Amino acid sequence: MLLASPTGAWGFRMAAGLVLIGIGPGGIAGMTVEAIEAAKSADCRKYEGYTALWDDYDLQVLESEIGSIERVMRPDIENPILILELAKKQKVALLIVGDPLQATTHVDLQLRALDAGVECSVIHGISITGLVTGAVGLSNYKFGRQTTLTYPYKGWVATSPLEVIAINKIQGLHTLALLDLDPTGEGVGKQVPMQPKDARDAIGLMAEKISKSLTEMERGSTLADLKYEACKDICESVTQMKVVLCSDMGTKEQCITYLTVSDLKHANTGRLHCLIFPAKLSETEDAALRRWGKE
Repeated sequence: MLLASPTGAWGFRMAAGLVLIGIGPGGIAGMTVEAIEAAKSADCRKYEGYTALWDDYDLQVLESEIGSIERVMRPDIENPILILELAKKQKVALLIVGDPLQATTHVDLQLRALDAGVECSVIHGISITGLVTGAVGLSNYKFGRQTTLTYPYKGWVATSPLEVIAINKIQGLHTLALLDLDPTGEGVGKQVPMQPKDARDAIGLMAEKISKSLTEMERGSTLADLKYEACKDICESVTQMKVVLCSDMGTKEQCITYLTVSDLKHANTGRLHCLIFPAKLSETEDAALRRWGKE
């Protein structure tokens, strides 16, 4: 028996089951017709509100179009007993910002549905990962590992995001860095999207912590030496590094700005942001980024 389908069309034939619906970056205009119709046809609709967010107004517009929506948070998705039990009897639509399978959280949910004998369908949506690289004008082939800049949690500063950026950069690879949504790290309360000034502060704290630990870093192998040089270089130049600030991408408020890390503290416009840390630029890439430069 087929329990999981890679195509969205399966969701229309389901009497009961789970449909993971990508709703795009923001606003009903960015959704596919298939996504809207699948959400309408569901018996109940749940909006996953902790991995990414829509504006409240856009959510209200969507609700007026497809029917009532219940917000669910991290515990509901990572321990989806209630959702899967409901999906055995009804068609449940889980509305996910961007594309449903960009986060491993939702891949895990898909696999749990399969294990539970729940039919599961996926309707893909526009993802920030695919949208932002072309929008700013950088070669998609030159992006390395993606990361997320996190809030300091109770005094703890995670350095791995800046290490990822540093290692990508020394290898000539650009980095897409998403910005944290949850200062508590628990995924249960009201989300507070990290703003550019918060990102600048977080980057500064990461660089400070890495600088203090450079003498303790492992050395002697090719990979260890590469990491050491990458971290050393980025800590020496981090505030003057050029970055691309991408705000409210895929919406009518979309804004792209090319500026230094230091200047992020003055960039206060927008609701939801991500950053691109460029590595060595080709001539075309350089010209593309200069379009977004500050006057």
